[in-house]
Amino acid sequence: MAATPEISGFTFARDAVRLDYPLGEAIRSTLPLVSEFIVNLGDCSDETEALVEGIGDPRIRIVRSVWDPSRYVHGATNADQTNIALDECRSPWCLYLQADEVLHERDYPRILDTLARYDGRSDVDGLLFHYNHFWGDYARVQRAHNWYSREIRMIRNLPSIRSWKSAQSFRRDGLKMRVADTGAFVYHYGWVRHPDVMRRKTIALDSLHHGSDWVDRRHPEPSRPWDYGPLDKVSPFRGTHPSVMAGRIASKNWRAEDFRDPSSPPGHRHLRPSTRFLSAIERILGVKLGEYRNYILVK
Repeated sequence: MAATPEISGFTFARDAVRLDYPLGEAIRSTLPLVSEFIVNLGDCSDETEALVEGIGDPRIRIVRSVWDPSRYVHGATNADQTNIALDECRSPWCLYLQADEVLHERDYPRILDTLARYDGRSDVDGLLFHYNHFWGDYARVQRAHNWYSREIRMIRNLPSIRSWKSAQSFRRDGLKMRVADTGAFVYHYGWVRHPDVMRRKTIALDSLHHGSDWVDRRHPEPSRPWDYGPLDKVSPFRGTHPSVMAGRIASKNWRAEDFRDPSSPPGHRHLRPSTRFLSAIERILGVKLGEYRNYILVK
């Protein structure tokens, strides 16, 4: 097996403390794999910078940016901020985690083995990761039809590779990249927050993708707690969480069920009859039907 090349980790964030992103856990989960970690911090109004500095690792390098409101629609600013961090990376491979994504330590060998295996393959520009999307609490994970199951999170450090659209993925020269599957998981905690904070986070996220009129229609009662809907419609999670999440999980002192409003069912897509039907078929078949893939998988 060839030697594993050096890896740069990178991410971006803004107001991660106020919006309760597990940014510290995301960074710490990546440090065992990387020679440096670039954090692009936007114009924060909270203690996010202190949180990052408090990790106290010399490999962490902070760059600062100011977000451009004209780039908010369709999430373009997310790609902009991702690319700012990517451009600071100095290693031949770059590992990207968003501020609510965490790696499990048991997957480190799998990630490194896959990278060493494909580093010499000129037809492979990235590595694919599987996803656990947690919903409502740390014991439920979304497997519904409308949730993506895999995405690119490791890329070669090439000028032609850029963040794609709202920063969910990457492309090379605007084209889908050829990638290999690591079999490793990203633990996505973007939908586990106290319902009051979840509403605040969702408004902030929606504001990066839509105009103010759309956001106002989507959130007519901005102070109303987020309703996760019936959790019995969401798959139970039977695995273990990354060790860096232990403190955050232990400190959870609320239940999503206590904020339900049965008289006003939430319009979550995974609750729609058509989505539930497709999800049921996928559970039986063990495959996603018609899933959008922003990549070309190679062996």
